[in-house]
Amino acid sequence: VYGDYDCDGITSTVMLFSYLQLMGADVTYYIPERSEGDGLNENAVRQIADNGAKLIITVDNGISAIDEAELIYELGMKLVVTDHHQPGETLPKAEAVIDPHRKDCPSIFKNLCGAGVVLKLLAALEGGDYTAVFDEYDELAALATVADIVELSSENRLIAGRGMKLMENSDRKSVV
Repeated sequence: VYGDYDCDGITSTVMLFSYLQLMGADVTYYIPERSEGDGLNENAVRQIADNGAKLIITVDNGISAIDEAELIYELGMKLVVTDHHQPGETLPKAEAVIDPHRKDCPSIFKNLCGAGVVLKLLAALEGGDYTAVFDEYDELAALATVADIVELSSENRLIAGRGMKLMENSDRKSVV
């Protein structure tokens, strides 16, 4: 799971990493340092390949990583992109590119943060069942939604409101 160093990227990473680990996947994560810049970068991709990864799943980044996506495949890995940023004219080479701003995305609501996109991915992996996914991950998605300063309407209002209520009785460890 390849995240980002901001709140949205970190919470998205925690959500997907935790879910995949719970499902029994052999999973690790990479969050770049701010000095590496936003998104995928060549040095990180090479390091991940050297560590034996076969698949990189981005969260909160990857939509503009055209060259890095090609490198991933040259190194024998595969890529899945989950992002909420605006795509360019060309999408990166990937097994799947999940972004509500894609021209062919049928979703009416486009203003999710990266964690909101991951929340929907997890629900899809659960056969469309949002109940368990919301119960387990919505507090993280709510934190990211507020921190990423996305529009608090429609789905984001639901994510933030429900997640804030879950925070009141959370079992998650606090670092504060």
